[in-house]
Amino acid sequence: MEKHGVYLGPRLRRLRRDLGLTQANMAADLDISPSYIALMERNQRPVTAETLLRLAKAYKVDFSDFSDESGPDLIARVQGVMRDPIFTDIDLPSMEVADLVHSFPGVAEAILRLHTAYKEEQFALADRRQDASGDGIGASADPVAAVRGYLSARRNCFPVLDAAAEKLSAKIAEAGGLANFFNDKHGLRVRRMPSEVMTGSLRRLDWHRKEVLIDDTLDLASQNFQLAHQLAYLEFDQDIRAATQEGHFKTENAQRLAHRALAAYCAAAIIMPYAAFAKAVESRRYDIEALSRQFGTSFEQTAHRLTTLQKPGHERVPFFFIRVDVAGNVSKRLNSSAFPFARHGGGCPLWSVHQIFSMPRKIVTQWLELPDGQRFFSVARTVSSGGGAYGVPTIERAIALVCEAQHAERLIYTRNQPQHPTPTPIGITCRLCHRASCTARSEPPIGRQILPDDYRRTGAPFGFSDT
Repeated sequence: MEKHGVYLGPRLRRLRRDLGLTQANMAADLDISPSYIALMERNQRPVTAETLLRLAKAYKVDFSDFSDESGPDLIARVQGVMRDPIFTDIDLPSMEVADLVHSFPGVAEAILRLHTAYKEEQFALADRRQDASGDGIGASADPVAAVRGYLSARRNCFPVLDAAAEKLSAKIAEAGGLANFFNDKHGLRVRRMPSEVMTGSLRRLDWHRKEVLIDDTLDLASQNFQLAHQLAYLEFDQDIRAATQEGHFKTENAQRLAHRALAAYCAAAIIMPYAAFAKAVESRRYDIEALSRQFGTSFEQTAHRLTTLQKPGHERVPFFFIRVDVAGNVSKRLNSSAFPFARHGGGCPLWSVHQIFSMPRKIVTQWLELPDGQRFFSVARTVSSGGGAYGVPTIERAIALVCEAQHAERLIYTRNQPQHPTPTPIGITCRLCHRASCTARSEPPIGRQILPDDYRRTGAPFGFSDT
């Protein structure tokens, strides 16, 4: 009778190859036949406890690590892939997935790679279709897309700029504020001027008169940000240029947008220095309104700064940030998290960020679930810009911060919420979402055939085939 054992064929083969051994070499070391090594590697024979002991003695193998390759993490990843709506018509019991991972980890890894390539190609195809239906400008030539990619690749975090801004912030405090620092360090007087004098400018540097002019209709948080923004250009211009050169931008417009984005980054870092802000964030449990009052910043400025706290060794919750107008146009998008927002087209209308214009200034939270089972937590609220005087138009926008569900308990917004909340099923965008029953759908997903409705009309706007 064959002794009880486990099937570890692919991992045994990988171990042998990593050690640079032939089957004959390993067979000699373990005192078994080469044919038995071959059978174990093809999972036609189990690896018995006795063989495991021989492997451990011969090669000093840590079998806790050895067995982890087919452990819960890999099983969870494959199960996540199998939850993709493209597989909804296939019965895939979790036990079968676990058996696959345990018995054929190489096949499981191949499935993960194929699914990743499939999702990437979905995005690429959608981008190509969007370009074809638009003005034909690809992402590489789009300066906004180029800068967003540049910031996203760095998780919207620039430790060198943060360190420089932190030192400058201390000097500003010693000088007694931004206006005093401008006067003492640069010989510039700060003046707040009426809008008709500013002629459409929020901020203007007048070297001839040695003045920094600020529109007096701005609220205090916006005035301070504009002063810090101007100071960033004066103090950190070389540092900012060095950082933007790393982006290898193909157009001058992209270069300028990146330079402006990093200057704004420095302004936020001056007003909300990294160490002090990161400490306050934890003590106040990411309460955006409380943090705004502590640092004298707006709700949007504070939410924006929360996306930048990824300094190595001092990371905080990674967030995705988005700002949209009532028509759904995205005017700002920053990503230090894993939230897969659409790179084209509209977002999902089931996400509360598109619905909160009827609830101005109210914070709305929502649990989200993507088609592949990933869960996130969203905090959304409307913000306004402009105004400040009678007859001056005000622009209303909505912003949202999103983090992965595993981080949500660190946020004050999950206090008193159900232990197992029911998430809202959303998609990245209709073209990439395969939820067949979604009544909010605006167009069918890529790769699905639309069904005729001669004899049957579904509740969803489009009926489409399973394949």
